[in-house]
Order: sequence, then C-alpha cells, then structure tokens
Amino acid sequence: MAYHPESAQQKEYEEKVIQIKRVSKKTRGGNKIGFSALVVIGNKKGKVGVGLGKASDVSSAVQKAVASAKRSLIDVKIKENTIAHEVSSKSGSATVLLKPAPEGSGIIAGGSVRSVVELAGIKDISAKMLGSNNKLENVRCAIQALSRLKG
Repeated sequence: MAYHPESAQQKEYEEKVIQIKRVSKKTRGGNKIGFSALVVIGNKKGKVGVGLGKASDVSSAVQKAVASAKRSLIDVKIKENTIAHEVSSKSGSATVLLKPAPEGSGIIAGGSVRSVVELAGIKDISAKMLGSNNKLENVRCAIQALSRLKG
C-alpha cells in the first residue's frame, strides 16, 4: 500500500458541499453540460475557507472547489466558543449579521451560513441572512464577516 500525502492532507480539513449546480451552454453541436460545486472547508479550530469549482463532471468540480477553498483559508478569532462582538458584512445584495450567543444556545443560523460557522469551530452564535437567497453570496458574506472579527 503506497502512502499518499494528499490523503493525510484530506483529514486536516473537514469539507462540506453546499451546492452543486448543473449548467449547460448552447453550442453548434448541441448542449455542453457542466457542473459547478460550492464547497466550504474548515478544521473546527478557527480556520475556514470557501471555494467554487467548475468541471464537466461532479467529482472534478468538487476537487477543484476544495483546492480553491484551501487557497482562501482565513483565521477566525473565537472567544469561549462564540465570537467576541457583533459583526455584519455586505457582499453584492447579500447581508449577513453575526451576533455572539450565550453558552449552550448552539448555532442559530440558516443553511449556508450555518455550515461556515460550524466548520470554523464556533459553537454558540446567532446569525441572520438578509437580502439574498444566493448561497454563494451568503457564504462569501459570512466569510468576510468572520474575517472582520477583532480578537
């Protein structure tokens, strides 16, 4: 059995596929079908990243998204399983509001933002997504808000 350094690297970050879209393009010979994958990775200890990958098959798109997410990792300042202060961020038409929550209240957040804060390692937080249902914009907005946190 051969040792693969990538498999050891895989265990370092937990990955979560947020969205897979089937996209098609009209060409002269017919339709060209592809896939785009939105993936969030994190180590649950304060590092989190988001990536978008596009390919002609789903597995390649997910691999590209994971590689992209590894390049965009940020450090999140966590204070006693929550965040130190309230923070909001705007990206496109999406706005995300993150508030610290008392211990034991858990993660109170919608789908895509919930995945980001879970993988960042935050255990107690209250979040609200405003303005957009676009998962990519909401995830980017959440990452931007977490990067604005001051220790």
